[in-house]
Amino acid sequence: MGVYETLFKFADATGKYMGDPGTHPWAQGYPLTTQIPGGPELPKSIEFESVDLKYPKATGEPPLLRAIADYYNHFYDAGITTDNVAVFAGGRPAIFATLAFLLDDTTVALEETEYTPYYDVLNVLNRKVHLIRSGEGNRFRPKAADYDIAPLKDTSRVMLVKSNPCNPTGVAMGGNDLSALIEQFSGENRGALIDEAYEFFCDPEPESALKYIDNIDETNIFVIGAATKGLQVPGMRIGWAIASRDHIEIFRNYSSFGMGGVSRASQIYVSKLLERQRVTQARTAVSTFYTAQRKRYGEGLADLGLELQTGTGGFYHWGKLPQGLTGDEFNERLFAHEAGILPGRLCDMARTDDAKSALAHYARFSFGPLGAESYDDDMRILREALS
Repeated sequence: MGVYETLFKFADATGKYMGDPGTHPWAQGYPLTTQIPGGPELPKSIEFESVDLKYPKATGEPPLLRAIADYYNHFYDAGITTDNVAVFAGGRPAIFATLAFLLDDTTVALEETEYTPYYDVLNVLNRKVHLIRSGEGNRFRPKAADYDIAPLKDTSRVMLVKSNPCNPTGVAMGGNDLSALIEQFSGENRGALIDEAYEFFCDPEPESALKYIDNIDETNIFVIGAATKGLQVPGMRIGWAIASRDHIEIFRNYSSFGMGGVSRASQIYVSKLLERQRVTQARTAVSTFYTAQRKRYGEGLADLGLELQTGTGGFYHWGKLPQGLTGDEFNERLFAHEAGILPGRLCDMARTDDAKSALAHYARFSFGPLGAESYDDDMRILREALS
């Protein structure tokens, strides 16, 4: 259950939901939903007509599809059309649908330390999994050779699943390294799902795999994006998949029986967020503000004794706890302060016994929902919990 396991334990211990007023939601992966310094205002209303109360189209309404395609074409020269875009009710449904429709003879490759729902989805779907070394030994930064993967027994294809920047570590792949990875998984019997939920949260600027794909129609690459993080509206539940026309057609058929489309009101709202001038401002503001937050909290956490391994993306800090504490033991202390982190073991894709997880002493600290004014109180609570 990933983060929800922590949320339920928090509720049992405090009688509150993490994120309620007065709580400290360091376990949760959501951004500020208020205007950030230098960023655009978030619309407080939308206008719609009676036609917008009808059923939505299976893979998205034309205005939003155009806005998404225009966004990637402008910033990354992606060369896509609306036929390459499918809209989902958030990023996770897009990820689930992609993995659900993989051919049975596919090896799914992913790093040992990754986004918590990947573990549950791959378990439920009973996928054959190859784990890429990503742990303390290589500082959670696989080498290029680690992605040279042969299909497992009884399979003939390899599908890479990768969050970039990585959730939970914030390690980001870009430039020549990302270009080489895309080329590697664009060949025959190769594919990749690149989860770009944290695209905007990169230092020095946002990055997308679509910058390095010459013709997505000739690949089995899926780029997953969402309004959840960079556009600051997780409650709108709008995500999307960018893929070849043939794959989008499969999603269109799937939506007709398995999803029924996505709220037209939410699609109208998110279309406004992707207007060129506004999204340009948002990309710069989000990157700038959260880079400053990453540096500030990084210095504070290091001073408290955490051994940080955080990369240059996302809005998390990833590190080993001091005093031999496990993430679960640390949470027991934090719950008394109505605070909590995500125990590292929940990000362990190799876990068979949580108590023996290689990540048991690690924690993911989220500064995503934290305003700049909360820093001193945050440090006070952390200091008291570690004393």
